[in-house]
Amino acid sequence: MILTKTLAEYANKISFEDLPDEVVEFTKLCILDWYGSALAGKDEKPVQSIKELLNEWGGNEQASLVTGGKSSIGNACLVNAAASHIVELDDIHKSSIIHAGTVVIPAAVAVAEAYQLSGRELITAVAVGYEICYRIGEAVSPSHYYYWHNTATCGTFGSAAAVAKLLKLSVEQTMYALGNAGTQAAGLWEFIEDGANTKQLHTAKAAYNGALAALLARKNFTSASKILEGRRGFFNAMSEKYDPEKITMNLGSEFKIMENSFKIHASCRHTHPAMDCILDIMKENSLQHDQIQNISIGTYQTVLNITDNPTPKTVYASKFSSQFCAALIAVKGSASLIDYNEEILHSPVINELMKKVDVQEDPYFENAYPQKWGAKVIITLKDGRTFIESTDYPKGDPEKAASRKELIEKFKTMTRDKIQDAEEQVDAILRLEEIQVSEWIAMEVREESCKQPQ
Repeated sequence: MILTKTLAEYANKISFEDLPDEVVEFTKLCILDWYGSALAGKDEKPVQSIKELLNEWGGNEQASLVTGGKSSIGNACLVNAAASHIVELDDIHKSSIIHAGTVVIPAAVAVAEAYQLSGRELITAVAVGYEICYRIGEAVSPSHYYYWHNTATCGTFGSAAAVAKLLKLSVEQTMYALGNAGTQAAGLWEFIEDGANTKQLHTAKAAYNGALAALLARKNFTSASKILEGRRGFFNAMSEKYDPEKITMNLGSEFKIMENSFKIHASCRHTHPAMDCILDIMKENSLQHDQIQNISIGTYQTVLNITDNPTPKTVYASKFSSQFCAALIAVKGSASLIDYNEEILHSPVINELMKKVDVQEDPYFENAYPQKWGAKVIITLKDGRTFIESTDYPKGDPEKAASRKELIEKFKTMTRDKIQDAEEQVDAILRLEEIQVSEWIAMEVREESCKQPQ
């Protein structure tokens, strides 16, 4: 059995009619969440830098940019994927450790708009893209994740699969798309040491490279047939341990997109389990931050690998600091977009409390990872009292699901001051199966044009 062929056959065969109603509804919520994140991040400096460069390069007006105007499919992938990953509110899948929405959806939307495709086709393609990148991510995690950013690497396969589905590629052509996606898969975690803009480049290129691979496959541009399991393929080159069986286990009888998680706090997902516990302790016991002597966090090792940063130097880096996020939510009682800013970063109160936060590996949570992303928090007060809270699942995981209503409210919060009529956008996305993608996108362009100087 050739794994790439098995995945290509799956992508080629599945249709909108094969998707259960709950999968269709959930996929639309994923698209809504992606779009809200993209709009929330569109004005950030790294995204504007990408847009400025693309304006210098030029491009045929094929697809819309969330920053305004239209450009080529590739340029739309770059801008829209980067924008959706910068405010740290994009979706996440635990066991594959992938933010699929930020790579799969921008590629699929750009192609669907450019080729005048239907919302039904978009929904199907997004479900396929999530399925394939999640399975590949599960096969190589967690060892792959130490050096490689799964969203950038495994996500490239997802964007390629989604676009291949939209283009109605044959099984052989879809194999070409996946093969050339795999050879472009890249994205190293070293950027985290500097809090650099590279993370946005990761998603931008994953969406772009996947779309490029599929569009070339349409022209019968060939690739390695065993890009996953081959002697010099993805598994052997980029993971110390991998499990090929996870690629095919229950393929076609379950939908991985239903395992997706949605963020509530505007920070790295690895900080969320402890933040939820701290918030619960503070609220349930009516505590004030100035009562705290110490906050002890026990969790899985990856939290330390990615977010053990007691002295973040930038607002963006603060979102990847367990110490900062713990202090922030203890002081503010929230960790939304507006809570991460320069004033809070340099707050004497926050910085003093950060010194009292201790983060350590806990064997229970380490052994449960990545199927469970959990933490145990012990807050000790100056008067000697202690409070303990633990969780296996942060809010927004399927086990502690965010409701449809909560996700709609999240969208409205993310897009405040970004679009004029959030309700109209919500309505369009939640009835995508009834309309053409261009009908929704035309509304998006209209919203953007409303904000241009008269």
